[in-house]
Amino acid sequence: MHLSRPLLPLLLLLLNACASVETALPGTVQPARPTATVPGPASQPASPAMPHRAADPSREVRDDAEAIPTIDLTTPPDDLWQRMRNGFSMPDLDSPLVADRQAWYLNRPDLLKRIFERSRRYLHHIVEELEKRGMPTELALLPVVESSFNPLAYSSARALGMWQFIPATGKTYKLQQNAWFDQRRDIVASTDAALDYLQTIYEMHGDWHLALASYNWGENAVGRAVEKNRRQGLPTDYAHLKMPTETAYYVPKLQAIKNIVAQPQLFGITLDPIPNRPYFGTVEVDDNMDIALAARLAEIPVEEFIALNPAYSRPVIPSAANSPLVLPADKVQTFIANLQKHEDQDKPLSAWLTYKLKKGEKLDTVAKRHGMTTARLKQLNGITARTKITPGYALLVPGKDAIGHEALAARLPQTPASPPKAVKPKKGKAGKAKSTATGTRKPAPKPKKR
Repeated sequence: MHLSRPLLPLLLLLLNACASVETALPGTVQPARPTATVPGPASQPASPAMPHRAADPSREVRDDAEAIPTIDLTTPPDDLWQRMRNGFSMPDLDSPLVADRQAWYLNRPDLLKRIFERSRRYLHHIVEELEKRGMPTELALLPVVESSFNPLAYSSARALGMWQFIPATGKTYKLQQNAWFDQRRDIVASTDAALDYLQTIYEMHGDWHLALASYNWGENAVGRAVEKNRRQGLPTDYAHLKMPTETAYYVPKLQAIKNIVAQPQLFGITLDPIPNRPYFGTVEVDDNMDIALAARLAEIPVEEFIALNPAYSRPVIPSAANSPLVLPADKVQTFIANLQKHEDQDKPLSAWLTYKLKKGEKLDTVAKRHGMTTARLKQLNGITARTKITPGYALLVPGKDAIGHEALAARLPQTPASPPKAVKPKKGKAGKAKSTATGTRKPAPKPKKR
């Protein structure tokens, strides 16, 4: 067939187009071409050093299952544990002591479970406060090391509360301590004081590990240890300081807990999710109020009320405490509504009375008259063997409308007259000191100087 010259270029173009879509025969190798199909794992380019990039039409599309996982920091996570992980920012400590403490905790899963269960009441508040201050969120795990998240913990060095303040440091950070209440046990006040203190000692040393050592051993002691190493030309970081056994194990304990929380699945641990919302709210009260009445108005058990308000040592919350009540977040409005009804009915907020001891009158007589044992009367009034009882001594006694005073008194937190004895370090197989089974005290060759 004869073709005119103008048609020849068109025919050549058609022939080239057909060749470009020709299917390869078996055994032949085709040159690589861009494709929109999703490659399997074997066809992924081997370039581990290259960062993950956004999709590009000129590049192969990655399968969703093969995409590099990312963390969306713009949307708050539902689980508080994840929120905490997102804020981990302290340098990690890698030492044999960390592995030792990690194994210690992992070999006590029931203890870990109890500690984390107790922490549910307090963790959201602590994480929130840390984020407000721009502090590392792993510090929210420090009460695991200090007290196993027990706000009633009391040490041989007279350190008290979830953050374990000794009396002197508590006073320095304006934590009130008297016969009626001790703010070292107060959840809100003690957390605020602990974070203030941690900020201060971090600014002093410029290093979180040294700040934590100071929290345990005392900032002046750590300062002297750093200066001693500096004079000798030795490293001045935490791992190279000569310090008491308790302090040497202190940061490794926190690091061990951090590792477990960061990757619980790696250690075979299941962390029950904690809702990323406030567990509690606060309510200001302007008058004395019975603890039992406050719990009833909030419609919660007395045990739950005391767990959130552990600072009070007496069955009456004094207005002089100048500290708000802490209530479950979903019970705040319930409390306010019931309190309004109670006051509308002109009912008193306290059924406890002050009784002044008469000349020649015995405590046994007063206790019997008010339907309690002498031991309970002494407990409620903080009377010890050293207390001097004279005529006119003011005693707190239950009135006729006091609610369950005997049962309540048994649940009220008390500061022991004398601290428990220091726990002596025990040597393990590797010659390392072991902590006590309760997890609330550490090996303590020297008392805390904090």
